[in-house]
Order: sequence, then C-alpha cells, then structure tokens
Amino acid sequence: MSIKYKEAKLDKSHFIGAWYIPTDICTKFIKFFDLKQDLQTKGISIKNNQRIYDKNVKESIDIVIESSNHENIIGEYRNHLQNILNLYLKKYSYADKVDPFYITEDYNLQKYPVGGGYKEWHFENDGEGFSIFRHLVFMTYLNTVDDGGTEFFYQKLKTKAKKGLTLIWPSTWTHTHRGIISKTKEKYILTGWYSFKGVRK
Repeated sequence: MSIKYKEAKLDKSHFIGAWYIPTDICTKFIKFFDLKQDLQTKGISIKNNQRIYDKNVKESIDIVIESSNHENIIGEYRNHLQNILNLYLKKYSYADKVDPFYITEDYNLQKYPVGGGYKEWHFENDGEGFSIFRHLVFMTYLNTVDDGGTEFFYQKLKTKAKKGLTLIWPSTWTHTHRGIISKTKEKYILTGWYSFKGVRK
C-alpha cells in the first residue's frame, strides 16, 4: 500500500523540500533515545577540521547510529526517507543528474535541551574532511516545539519544528542555517546526509 506524504509548501526557489513522515516513527526514535543512555554523548561540531564541544556553538546530546544499522526502526525510517527523496528529485530533477549518491555517513539522533541548539550559522559541506562529498542534507523533527525550528539565512525562511516534518536541502553555503532556540521545550531531531560515490568515513 503506497503512502501519500503531506507536503509543507515552501517557495520552490528555496530548493528545500518538506514532507511529513508518519509520527509513530518519531515516537519510536524518542523512546529509543531515552532508553539508550549508554550511547548518548555530548554533541560536537567541526571547526578547522577539528571535532570540538562548545556549548556556544552547539548544545545537544547525540546518539550516532551507523548507516548500516539494521534495527527495525532504522529500516522503517529509511523507507520513508527514500520515498521523500524520490519526491524531492521529482521536484528538482537536476539534483539527480550527478554522480550516484547514498547515505554513507552515520545518522545523528539529537536531543536539544531547553535553551540548547545549533546556535551558529553553518552549512553541511564546508570543504573540510568528508563533508566535501555531501550532496543533500535530510532532517526530521521528532517532536513539535512551538518556539523551535530551523532558520535559513539566505532564504529568509524559518521552518517550525513539527513532529514528522522532514526537510531535504542542498548541503553547501547557499543553505546556511542555524537552530531556532526554544526557551520552553526540548527538541529531538534525526539528521544525516546523502554523499557522492559511496564514500565512507
């Protein structure tokens, strides 16, 4: 049975696709995160090709999930994500006129505390390390946060954190972004990248 994914209509010139996946997947990921305390680490960011922890840049607790992980929840999510990628490539067909691309880096399951978030402007392909192979970014909001979301600098766009909303966008400087910091609620997301040539870190 095919699923129809509700689209959050954005200006097509933004090159940001936005569709909703089933919310039960999101609930499963939050439960997974809260149960797996042994896998939780302080969120890191990359500066000058170095991994750093700086709460002024990024304040989160993360769980890294290997892209080859075969847990049921990952398989369910990946199927929905593939369907949404297909919708994105139908909308922006030239995004597919490139070398083959895959999910090769690990997924990042993140929890931002109240007042936390990715606070600095950044983009996902900064020309350093393995980021140079990144083609597209994906991110799913796992819970609704009325005063949280993501802000895109050049697009003058703010997307609200709504449970199930999954965004796909280009990885380079054109899509510089940062988190919208919630003063009221924790925010959970799942994010990762489609990269060229099957390169693994």
